[in-house]
Amino acid sequence: MLNKKSFFIIAVAAIVACGGACADDVIDDTIADDMDAVSADAVSEYQVEGSLFQQITELEQEKVLMQLEKERAQLDLELDRLAAEKIKLHMEIDTLSGRAEAQQQELETEKAKLEAEAARIAREKESLAAAAAAPAQVANTNAAVADEDSAISDSFRLINVIGAGSQLQATVEDLGTGQTKRIRTGTSLNGYMVKSISLDDGVVFIKDGKTETLNIGAVR
Repeated sequence: MLNKKSFFIIAVAAIVACGGACADDVIDDTIADDMDAVSADAVSEYQVEGSLFQQITELEQEKVLMQLEKERAQLDLELDRLAAEKIKLHMEIDTLSGRAEAQQQELETEKAKLEAEAARIAREKESLAAAAAAPAQVANTNAAVADEDSAISDSFRLINVIGAGSQLQATVEDLGTGQTKRIRTGTSLNGYMVKSISLDDGVVFIKDGKTETLNIGAVR
């Protein structure tokens, strides 16, 4: 009897224990289903507009846009600087070109001045050469005229006549050197030829058909 009673108690306890575990499983499954239902409802009913997520997203977008705007402004500044540098470079090129043209013009002007000066010097040189040659030409002309017009008596003096007949000889003295020279008929003296020698008339010279007589002691 005791054994039957004990067995009954154990069986009841086992049933109770089994019932508690099954109850817990049932409760857990119910809670999970409820949570899934709540999550699905929350997702379907969630409003993005005005939500914190939207605000964070908008802030991030504004930060990106601000950064892009800043970079664009920096690029604009760089473009402005490059444009200013380009203008400056063109101005410097124009200035250098103007200087080069001015220097070229100065060189051309200086070259023209030098050429004019060289031409003037050349003319003066020619004038000086002509002026220097003129006196020589005049002197030569005068000398030629003097030679043509000079008389034998201007260069020589008759000292004596010696001999007889056709053997007469005369002694003349060079007035320039003081030297004496013995001459006879047919002798040439300074372009003059002795035509005749006479004790009375002295020595007769002939040149180019013109005759001159040199007497003793006759000096011009």
